Amino acid sequence: MRKQFVKTENYSRFTTGIQAVEQRGAAEAGMMLVHGAPGYGKSHIVGHWAAESRAVFLRANVDWTPKYFLVELAKVLRVDPTGTAQQLFSRLLERVVEAQTPIVIDEAEFTLHNGAAALEKVRDLSDRAEVTVVLIGMERIQQSIARHKQIASRIAQVVEFGASTLPDVEHACGQLSEVAMSPALMAEVHRISGGRMREVLNVIAAVERIAAINGQDSLDVADLDGAALSYDWQTRTPKAVRQARGR
Repeated sequence: MRKQFVKTENYSRFTTGIQAVEQRGAAEAGMMLVHGAPGYGKSHIVGHWAAESRAVFLRANVDWTPKYFLVELAKVLRVDPTGTAQQLFSRLLERVVEAQTPIVIDEAEFTLHNGAAALEKVRDLSDRAEVTVVLIGMERIQQSIARHKQIASRIAQVVEFGASTLPDVEHACGQLSEVAMSPALMAEVHRISGGRMREVLNVIAAVERIAAINGQDSLDVADLDGAALSYDWQTRTPKAVRQARGR
């Protein structure tokens, strides 16, 4: 499979949201929330933007505290992590203000423990440095953050990631697969994956493996009829290619 970045509709919604945050009127409202079900490409898309923007990308942990966040940020920014939390915050604030470094926090649900103490520290840093902060979380994180008015008022944009569309999947198959797929087979990739881009990639890899075994460089639905390309772990059943039957 080719290593390329695929620009989907979720990507377009995210970049539109980022532009709105960067052009905000209130300097302190610099936070953006990205949420959605697992497998829709949130971390991948935001991570791609972070790499291009030279943003710091952190993944929160279940035991995150305000000091834990500051230490993790210090490691990435190569700031001395020693001393009190106040001393560390001051050093980090100076560095972030100087570099205007955006910050991404994945698994942001883990910042909400203990009255959202860790996220309050993130908010404080964002307020004072006036930098963009992107929070990535699951479907219900927006409601959880809404309970914390001080934080919620700083979120300038909310972008919900949804299932990839058929055009998204066709685009991914065309860009990434080293095996040519017919439009009907791409539609099957979309159906089997449920529009979850993570699963789309796994299905493409499965198609490529079968093509390599059979010595084929292009495939149609008829070539894979009945072939299991994925697996439903909830129902414990394979997800197989289905060829449309004529009447």
